[in-house]
Amino acid sequence: MTKSISIIGVGPGAADLLTARALERIEQAELLIGADRLLELFGRQPCRKIAAISPEEIVRHIHSGGCSRVCVLMSGDIGFYSGAKKLYPLLSGEAVETIPGLSSLQYLAARLRIPWEDIHPASAHGRSLNIAAHAAAHEKSFFLTGGDTTPQGLCAVLARCGMGDARVTVGSRLSYEQEEIVTATAAELALQQFNSLSAVLVQRISPPLWGYATGGIDDSLFVRGDVPMTKSEVRCLSIAKLRLNRDDTVYDIGAGTGSVAVEMALAASRGHVWAIERNPEALQLIARNREAFGAWNMEIAEGEAPDALQGLPAPDAAFVGGSGGRLESILRALLARNPQVRLAVNAITVETLADSVRLMEELGFAEVEVTQLAVARTRKAGASHMLSALNPVFIISGQGGGA
Repeated sequence: MTKSISIIGVGPGAADLLTARALERIEQAELLIGADRLLELFGRQPCRKIAAISPEEIVRHIHSGGCSRVCVLMSGDIGFYSGAKKLYPLLSGEAVETIPGLSSLQYLAARLRIPWEDIHPASAHGRSLNIAAHAAAHEKSFFLTGGDTTPQGLCAVLARCGMGDARVTVGSRLSYEQEEIVTATAAELALQQFNSLSAVLVQRISPPLWGYATGGIDDSLFVRGDVPMTKSEVRCLSIAKLRLNRDDTVYDIGAGTGSVAVEMALAASRGHVWAIERNPEALQLIARNREAFGAWNMEIAEGEAPDALQGLPAPDAAFVGGSGGRLESILRALLARNPQVRLAVNAITVETLADSVRLMEELGFAEVEVTQLAVARTRKAGASHMLSALNPVFIISGQGGGA
């Protein structure tokens, strides 16, 4: 029996927003599959209905339902943070028709009478997301919220990061009779309560705490205390050696003040960063800097590596700012988690430099490279300026050569 499968974007929720083609396929369907909320829209349709959400479950019902005309209903648009993305590979070789629907971004922009082509979209629904990094990098940002990320929590993050004056619109129950659209500043909306499943548009007014998109955040913006901190120039080059992607999982071992972890969290804005530190004072500074920069995709792991690495997700990359004399065991632990981990080690002594190079080569790291960085900054001396040198730093980088 030849099956005709239609994957349909239902839009925000109101049935009258569907395209004519989508309604025609639904009327012809022998089987409708989707979330309960979507199936309720077509309660009068005289066909079989099965509630299913996971792609594997949907495919199982498609093949076992004994129906030739099947419609899979997806909320919003099938190309905008939709479950259709994981469904497509499972239906390879099948006759599949895809019918788009209105996304919540399109709908909310239309209700506000603004264009949406210059709005940066992101989803914090059921995933870790550095909200501040997205909002800081774009004048207009759109977020889908849900789970642990609420609209009021999102606004609180913006307010803590110097963007409390951002103009924020929260849309809840869009297209339904109970639709609610509220616009105010982030600081004001942080004090209100909203449906967790909402659409949020952020229009930044003031520049963020760090008013630029490049790395090397000014040292003065971090909370310092008495804990050593990796300086901005060293931080910038060390992170560059890791070649981070936006969705990477990254370790900062011996995180100190957390300055490197913060910058890595901003770079891997859709990924996850783990700051590993044993010093109680440093742990407090890391927490304060995480809050100051809104780096909520950064977790703090208290303890000493490599023991503190147990139970953490496998890293794509790792920065070692301090090893406590346990560099070999740390490198072996990293390779055990990911044989191809990308690595950058900072050393200020020639002994640590020599040990790092020897161990990385013995353990099969590829492209082992040493970069020596000597930085001097100007300081005022009366009417003149003089250069003051910072301590030279060696950056040893490479990538695990395992399969």
